[in-house]
Amino acid sequence: MVSIYKDQRVGIFVDVQNMYYSARNVYSNKVDFESLLNKAQQNREVIRAIAYAIESETPDEKNFFETLESIGFEVKKKKLKEYYGGAKKGDWDMGIAIDALKIADKLDVVVLVTGDGDFTHLVYHLQAEGVRVEVMAFEESASKELKEAANNFIDMSENPDAFLM
Repeated sequence: MVSIYKDQRVGIFVDVQNMYYSARNVYSNKVDFESLLNKAQQNREVIRAIAYAIESETPDEKNFFETLESIGFEVKKKKLKEYYGGAKKGDWDMGIAIDALKIADKLDVVVLVTGDGDFTHLVYHLQAEGVRVEVMAFEESASKELKEAANNFIDMSENPDAFLM
């Protein structure tokens, strides 16, 4: 049984790239971030809702970031890194973890919107600090360990139309 109360203070941390590639690879579609935010909030008091994105200088990128802000996200951006030999990398794992840890004492619930198993130890640490952790992701692209560690796993694949454009 999932305990959701209106007086819970919630922090929502969205791994934009993880969600983008999961929706694209599994459903050949894009995420509806407004629906995602509403489901993560579940009528609770949102203390922070942060979307972590990688800037890759694509044509509609500016509009996308503005849209995220207009629906209620604080957007944190970092440039895509290009390495010798053409390899590219961009992720926010450390940034998401540090931000969640920094504000955990002001939250009752952390909602991690990612399927990345690298966050499993963060989940355990937050729980040890008394914070309930919910993970939202598409079942097909979510780490088994992350799902098992969470107090609640919200499977976006149960109703993909609610989370896709």
